[in-house]
Amino acid sequence: MHYLKIISIFFVSLVLVACASSNSGSVYKRDDARKVQTVKTGVVESVRQVKLEGTKSPVGTIAGGAIGGIAGSSIGGGRGSAIAAVIGAVAGGLAGSAAEEVVTREDGVEITVKLDGGGLIAIVQEADEAFSPGERVRIVENGETSRVSH
Repeated sequence: MHYLKIISIFFVSLVLVACASSNSGSVYKRDDARKVQTVKTGVVESVRQVKLEGTKSPVGTIAGGAIGGIAGSSIGGGRGSAIAAVIGAVAGGLAGSAAEEVVTREDGVEITVKLDGGGLIAIVQEADEAFSPGERVRIVENGETSRVSH
């Protein structure tokens, strides 16, 4: 039963990490409010499906290490138990980090836009809005972030 609680905490932590940030064209950081943004217009040249890699925070590594260490410590006795706990913690940390990256991976889209003033740009963002070649779009930039919207 103890293992079940730890595993549950691990997966809840991963879900919270996944919700912590977004690469959506419709989601703004709180700090973006009331800041001037530059708007450009253009026509979509092409759209390509991509994958956005998942997060790699310490949460997955720490939770996986804790689970692996506890599981390893139940093997053997004395010095063997301590060695198994260390090996379990290292293996669990690696597995937890990999699991976090997979769980938080998202579908993305690379949108190539021919700007009205000339030039060709490409922006990658979450695939939460559909874009089609030939469609008119707006590009909103604030210096460090750009997004494509209708």
